[in-house]
Amino acid sequence: MRSQSQNKAFKNAMSLYKNKTLEHTIIGLFMATVILMMMFLASHVNADQLVQQFKNPSFSGVGTSSHYLTIDNQEKARRDKIEEDIEAALKQAERDADNTTLAKFMRNLESRIYSQISKDLVTALFSGEGSTFGTFLIEGNTVTYEKTLCMGDMTGCVEGDEVIVLTIVDAEGSTTTITIPIGAGTIGGLGG
Repeated sequence: MRSQSQNKAFKNAMSLYKNKTLEHTIIGLFMATVILMMMFLASHVNADQLVQQFKNPSFSGVGTSSHYLTIDNQEKARRDKIEEDIEAALKQAERDADNTTLAKFMRNLESRIYSQISKDLVTALFSGEGSTFGTFLIEGNTVTYEKTLCMGDMTGCVEGDEVIVLTIVDAEGSTTTITIPIGAGTIGGLGG
């Protein structure tokens, strides 16, 4: 026979065994429920094949023409912006060069020199003491003048009157002819 302490230990062991068995039973039922649910859900799951698709039209071919057009427009916009920036920089450099003190001085000097040449030419042409013809060059332009009598083929004068014919030939060969009447009081007191 067993002693009381052995009986007590046996009862405790049986009680633990029953509790462990109950726990195992609950766990087993839970696992069986999970497996049944998975089988139920698996029968309703549809699977499809995974297919790699590129989003970039260069690879997929979908919308390729509009994609290429967009790229071309972006590249053209960049090129145009670069050209505009270069042109703006060149114009600014040109304005800066024209605005220097030396450039202003040279324009003023050139203007005064041309003014003096014009004054001397007018004095020579309309005074009785100057030469009756002459030629000179200014920056590739040939200027020829001559005091003569108006002929029938000349415009702006009366035949027989004294005139000055001023001919300017530019660097490209274009000719401009100006006929200036100086006789018979046509220009207030000028001439002879």
